[in-house]
Amino acid sequence: MRIAVYIPLLLSLLAPLGARPLSERCEPRLATWLLTVSALAMGAATTISLGLLAITGLIRFPQLASLGHWSAHTAQRDDPAELSVALLAALLLGAAVLMAARMLWRRTRTLTAAALEAACMPTEDDLVVVEDEAPDAFAIPGLPGRIVVSTGMLRTLDETERDILLAHERAHLASHHYAFVTLAQLGAAANPLLRPLATAVTYTIERWADENAATATGDRKRVAHTVGKAALAAHHTPTRAPGASLGILGRRTALAAAGPVPRRVAALLAPPFGRHSILAAVAAMVLATAALSTVEAAHDLHLLLEAVSAR
Repeated sequence: MRIAVYIPLLLSLLAPLGARPLSERCEPRLATWLLTVSALAMGAATTISLGLLAITGLIRFPQLASLGHWSAHTAQRDDPAELSVALLAALLLGAAVLMAARMLWRRTRTLTAAALEAACMPTEDDLVVVEDEAPDAFAIPGLPGRIVVSTGMLRTLDETERDILLAHERAHLASHHYAFVTLAQLGAAANPLLRPLATAVTYTIERWADENAATATGDRKRVAHTVGKAALAAHHTPTRAPGASLGILGRRTALAAAGPVPRRVAALLAPPFGRHSILAAVAAMVLATAALSTVEAAHDLHLLLEAVSAR
C-alpha cells in the first residue's frame, strides 16, 4: 500500500501538540468542539489505517486468502507493505478495538449509574442539597440531570457566589458536556497518543461553563473569585458521585501548580478569547488531511485486492 495509509498515524503524533494552544487561545465552546471532533476523528482514522494494513498481511496467508478468492503469492509480490508491519498493525488494531470497547462499556455503566442516581433524587427542580459539612458541588447527567450541592459549600459561598456556582453547573447539564468528554475519551482509548486532546476537553468544558456563568452574572472577576474560593474549600473533598467530574472544581490538583483551576482563574481575569480562526483552520486542515488519506488508503487496498484476485 502507498504512503496514504501512514499519514493518519503520523498526524496522531503531531495532533496533541495543538491541544494546549486550542484550549488556551480559543473560545472554550469552539475549542471543545474542535478537540472532541479531532480526538474522535483521529482515533477512527488511525484505527481504520491499522485495519487496512492488517488486511494486507492476512491475505498473504493462503488459508485466509482463499476465503476471498485472492492469490496469496500475488499479494506477497505486489503489496509494498512489509509483512512485519502488517502483523504489527494487526496487533495494534486488536488492542485499539479492545481498549475502545472497554472504555465505552465502562463509560456507559457510569453514565447509566449517574442517570439512575439522578432519577432517585427527589426535588422540584434540578437542585439537590445534601447535608454534608464537606464543601462539594457537582452535576449529575441524567433525564433530567441534577445539581448536587452540600450544605458545607452553601455556607462557604455568599448568595452571589451560589448563583455563579449554579449557573456553572447548569451550563454543564444544558450543553451535555459529559458527551464531549465521552467521545474524546473514546478516541483516546483507540489511540493513546490522543490522550492530550481528551485531557484538554476536560479543561475546556470547565472553561465553557465558566464563561456561561460570567455571561449570566456579568461579572468575570466575581466568577474567577468563586472558582478559586470553591476549589480551595473543596481541595480535600473526595469525589462522591459518578457525575462529579462535571463540577465547578475541575481536576483535583495542587493549587500551587499551574493546573486547571489557576488557568481558569487567569482566563476569567483576562478579556474573553475570540474564535481564533487560524487555529480553527489548522485543526480543520489536519482533520481533512486525515480523512482524505484514509479514503485514499482504502482505495489503494481496493485496487490491491482487485490485482490479487485469483484468476
